[in-house]
Amino acid sequence: MAAERGVRRLLSTSSFWLYCLLLLGRRAPGAAAARSGSSPQSPGASIRTFTPFYFLVEPVDTLSVRGSSVILNCSAYSEPSPKIEWKKDGTFLNLVSDDRRQLLPDGSLFISNVVHSKHNKPDEGYYQCVATVESLGTIVSRTAKLTVAGLPRFTSQPEPSSVYAGNNAILNCEVNADLVPFVRWEQNRQPLLLDDRVIKLPSGMLVISNATEGDGGLYRCIVESGGPPKYSDEVELKVLPDPEVTSDLVFLKQPSPLVRVIGQDVVLPCVASGLPTPTIKWMKNEEVLDTESSERLVLLAGGSLEISDVTEDDAGTYFCIADNGNETIEAQAEFTVQAQPEFLKQPTNIYAHESMDIVFECEVTGKPTPTVKWVKNGDMVIPSDYFKIVKEHNLQVLGLVKSDEGFYQCIAENDVGNAQAGAQLIILEHAPATTGPLPSAPRDVVASLVSTRFIKLTWRTPASDPHGDNLTYSVFYTKEGIARERVENTSRPGEMQVTIQNLMPATVYIFRVMAQNKHGSGESSAPLRVETQPEVQLPGPAPNLRAYAASPTSITVTWETPVSGNGEIQNYKLYYMEKGTDKEQDVDVSSLSYTINGLKKYTEYSFRVVAYNKHGPGVSTPDVAVRTLSDVPSAAPQNLSLEVRNSKSIMIHWQPPAPATQNGQITGYKIRYRKASRKSDVTETLVSGTQLSQLIEGLDRGTEYNFRVAALTINGTGPATDWLSAETFESDLDETRVPEVPSSLHVRPLVTSIVVSWTPPENQNIVVRGYAIGYGIGSPHAQTIKVDYKQRYYTIENLDPSSHYVITLKAFNNVGEGIPLYESAVTRPHTVPDPTPMMPPVGVQASILSHDTIRITWADNSLPKHQKITDSRYYTVRWKTNIPANTKYKNANATTLSYLVTGLKPNTLYEFSVMVTKGRRSSTWSMTAHGTTFELVPTSPPKDVTVVSKEGKPKTIIVNWQPPSEANGKITGYIIYYSTDVNAEIHDWVIEPVVGNRLTHQIQELTLDTPYYFKIQARNSKGMGPMSEAVQFRTPKASGSGGKGSRLPDLGSDYKPPMSGSNSPHGSPTSPLDSNMLLVIIVSVGVITIVVVVIIAVFCTRRTTSHQKKKRAACKSVNGSHKYKGNSKDVKPPDLWIHHERLELKPIDKSPDPNPIMTDTPIPRNSQDITPVDNSMDSNIHQRRNSYRGHESEDSMSTLAGRRGMRPKMMMPFDSQPPQPVISAHPIHSLDNPHHHFHSSSLASPARSHLYHPGSPWPIGTSMSLSDRANSTESVRNTPSTDTMPASSSQTCCTDHQDPEGATSSSYLASSQEEDSGQSLPTAHVRPSHPLKSFAVPAIPPPGPPTYDPALPSTPLLSQQEL
Repeated sequence: MAAERGVRRLLSTSSFWLYCLLLLGRRAPGAAAARSGSSPQSPGASIRTFTPFYFLVEPVDTLSVRGSSVILNCSAYSEPSPKIEWKKDGTFLNLVSDDRRQLLPDGSLFISNVVHSKHNKPDEGYYQCVATVESLGTIVSRTAKLTVAGLPRFTSQPEPSSVYAGNNAILNCEVNADLVPFVRWEQNRQPLLLDDRVIKLPSGMLVISNATEGDGGLYRCIVESGGPPKYSDEVELKVLPDPEVTSDLVFLKQPSPLVRVIGQDVVLPCVASGLPTPTIKWMKNEEVLDTESSERLVLLAGGSLEISDVTEDDAGTYFCIADNGNETIEAQAEFTVQAQPEFLKQPTNIYAHESMDIVFECEVTGKPTPTVKWVKNGDMVIPSDYFKIVKEHNLQVLGLVKSDEGFYQCIAENDVGNAQAGAQLIILEHAPATTGPLPSAPRDVVASLVSTRFIKLTWRTPASDPHGDNLTYSVFYTKEGIARERVENTSRPGEMQVTIQNLMPATVYIFRVMAQNKHGSGESSAPLRVETQPEVQLPGPAPNLRAYAASPTSITVTWETPVSGNGEIQNYKLYYMEKGTDKEQDVDVSSLSYTINGLKKYTEYSFRVVAYNKHGPGVSTPDVAVRTLSDVPSAAPQNLSLEVRNSKSIMIHWQPPAPATQNGQITGYKIRYRKASRKSDVTETLVSGTQLSQLIEGLDRGTEYNFRVAALTINGTGPATDWLSAETFESDLDETRVPEVPSSLHVRPLVTSIVVSWTPPENQNIVVRGYAIGYGIGSPHAQTIKVDYKQRYYTIENLDPSSHYVITLKAFNNVGEGIPLYESAVTRPHTVPDPTPMMPPVGVQASILSHDTIRITWADNSLPKHQKITDSRYYTVRWKTNIPANTKYKNANATTLSYLVTGLKPNTLYEFSVMVTKGRRSSTWSMTAHGTTFELVPTSPPKDVTVVSKEGKPKTIIVNWQPPSEANGKITGYIIYYSTDVNAEIHDWVIEPVVGNRLTHQIQELTLDTPYYFKIQARNSKGMGPMSEAVQFRTPKASGSGGKGSRLPDLGSDYKPPMSGSNSPHGSPTSPLDSNMLLVIIVSVGVITIVVVVIIAVFCTRRTTSHQKKKRAACKSVNGSHKYKGNSKDVKPPDLWIHHERLELKPIDKSPDPNPIMTDTPIPRNSQDITPVDNSMDSNIHQRRNSYRGHESEDSMSTLAGRRGMRPKMMMPFDSQPPQPVISAHPIHSLDNPHHHFHSSSLASPARSHLYHPGSPWPIGTSMSLSDRANSTESVRNTPSTDTMPASSSQTCCTDHQDPEGATSSSYLASSQEEDSGQSLPTAHVRPSHPLKSFAVPAIPPPGPPTYDPALPSTPLLSQQEL
């Protein structure tokens, strides 16, 4: 942008836009050039604009005669005026010393006294005008043919003839085509006047129609071509009187094949003679031509056809038909229409820089198809490696150099003519660099991938710009030893690799790379020499591939060894496929022939062969098609039916066998019939293969006959149908009188039609051949329709609405029509009914493709079975998501039976439906299909991250947060990073994994009066999302004081005041009296608590079973090597009291996870995060105490001391503590793995996990007493209990050192149960600044002084064993 602003200051508005165009052309990958229509400018320099340079007039084909003068016109426009020269047959004419040819002022060529003889034709040939402007270039005109008429020479001369009066006559006079315009006729040495009766054909022939006595005389033709006239023989034409007898009809002149160019006129000659005098009519492609009403078609004297202003549609086969009433004769000729070359797309002017690639486009049409050649500055462009003809007619110039500048012309030519169109190429200098540093040469240019036809180059940023984010690069390359250099640009700023395509195998190329910044191009890298790989030598096609049918089910294929095997041929692969299918099969063959068996009879197959050598498959042969041999049909004819016609004949009807069972061409059918009585002879009748019915006559009256039919091929007779019986009539029906009246007639009027139905006459003994239906408005005699005797209904169409019609019905036979039956009906009024709705699409399916794309497919029952759309129907797809509920539908149209819906949100349920529209008809919406897009990694960090000090525990902090705004899936876990050094590498920060349904976490044993920095990262099944901003928190100076939590200065300050109103900002008491009072209370409560805890511990110890002791010993043996703070004698029983002052009831937000807080998690939870329970639970506390030992710590905390060993690089300030073991921290791959439901629920530091700590007796997620659950089935569904959690204390111990991925919680079982319940349970949240006393359970004093290490969770196994 800075460069553009600099240009804007230096240039005018129009110049600026052109500069942008040039800049874009330089930087865009593969950009050809800037097109015409603008005048580029660069800062501080003026660029040449395109110069108008074109022909005003071009020479045209000219016909001349010997001794005359000729002017070939040519005029070109340019500033300055161009220099005009002429070429004849490709060679420049020297007009200075030529006394017969001279250049006129406007550039035209004047030739005086044209010379032409049999052996000297200096003026005849092809001429071309050449215009040149110095420093610009050269353009050439179209070529023009100068034809000089030769000496008069007759190829045929008139002959004496006679003609009967009123008939037609012709007199020949054929000369060479050049002299036809100079032919005229004389009668009795006087010029012959031509009229509508006497005409001269284009060939010179004279046609006289409807001859009269005045047409008799002496005739001769004369050729006047500039010299002395040339006379033909003089002959006599005699006109004879009409003999009044007939004579044979013959053609005097028949039409012959002709070729004309669009826009010309043509005469198709046709003259016939005979008595009576014939008339002529013309047909084109079996269509009679109307010469009377057409303006372009004229019937000339004698019957010749003249077509004016020929178009391409006039081409075809023409028939001349002569008819005189006695006989008819016809002749035909093909008429071909050609078209001169015409440009559909002309080349356009191009701006370009050196080393760029450009393409001049040229698209032409014509008939015959024109050939195209290119000319640069008047010289032919010869295709090479750098000048290529692409897409049939376009010219591609690769690696431009300065000498390529000039005018390029596309010249199209066919048999009819030629045309040219040109464009100018200007090579621009690169814009000079603006003030500022230019990049140095890119470093370490290497060919990272070298193939046979492409090379991939990579490099490093220049030393002058190590980051290089805003740099673009150009790669220049050329063949070794070639001066022409090409360029390939990177596709986007900062990209440091390019793949060069379309290289030649085993060829050395030289590469160099340049970087560009906003100031311009920098230094070039050192040349890099790379040689492409040689081409792999694969076999060529196998020659002489032949296939022949060996039997009806087998084909033998043979071939020869490839000429270019390129090594030993290892084997061949023979591919074959049935015609009409797309399933190709193959078989491996080691020889040069193979017979394929098991093919279908009389079925065409295609075959091809591919040879293999050690490099792989070679070139395939072309397909060879062959059909298996025919065989007898394998099935009988279908739908055999019999129709008794009378007492002595029966009509048989049938259909051919199914196509798959014919096994060849059906050549005929064999009909066999016999009397149904036993031992009767069988009669056979053969019919042709195209005949599907046969009348069997000569049968006996009242006799039953059996019939069967079999199909025949050249191979024999196939199976016959089953016998089918019919009985002839006892007596024939009466046809000596007309039929009686039909027994009934019914009409049903519609808007524009009436449906007529009837029943036959009651007397069935009279023959009925058919029925006659008469109808009309007010009278039934307006129109009559006859139908077959079998028909019982008919629909009269094309009637007028709201009209009264009278209808009559009569039966008829060969004697006549019977008595009519009358009926009347009034057609319905014309109304425009609402279009009937179409059937909605069915089978709508949603296929999830990615996190934002779903493919919708459906079927349309209103389409044929193949489901191909042949009309203008279209489909509308609509979709929406139900979150939020008021989301509007989105729509899209499709013309196929599928649609790709993109731009969707990840992990979102969408519903889709489809409707079809055809014209004014539409369907209803289809049934909905649902699809949930795939998850995507979170694209936003957790939000509202806050850090507060734990009330009463200055070394413990609580981290709270909210889920990411763009979770893009179910959050399966969080990772909390914290460190005392905000600038430390992220891998040196301490991590705290948290299960995904938790939004709070506690960290203990931090160093007092020390600033900490916290970041949180969310994860789902697809991976980790971005980290939140770092939040700063300073721990208090002394116990009971609050801490400070704030954002980093560069992220915004967010000061967190102390949670207790009685504390100062630094955590010190506000008065000595309050401090002393607090100290006395704490000491008193602590002493009482210690006494109670010791008593309970002794009581519980006695109840411990030996089995539990073994498990505890096993846990100690596993973790015995660890050093930890305290020992077994420090273990205290869990605190049985709950801090009600810190509980707050809060309904759970509706979310995909029904209870993200109450679900048991692998991370220790705060005892305050417990759902209030009923008082009845208290009775079970002491009985089930061991079942919950160590399951939940008092404050659901994990210690920094236990996790410090996870990051040995981290130096954290702590209070004096024993050294901790160093343990590696593995990344958490999944926090939602169903295979680990029976593992421990602990994700805390392994270094601390083997200790027992005082904690809550209730597991997370338990909100009802056992007695309540026993009495309520609903409670069992809605409330997960400890009894349903299949985990053990031994698993807790033994899994402490496993990968955290395996440490999933039984909370997922509880979570699934809660999801099934569909209820929202109250959740206890920590609210240090807003304490709300809960009365769900009795208020209990807080535990004693925190002299014990907080517990990490363990799963209650004993609770399962006791129940």
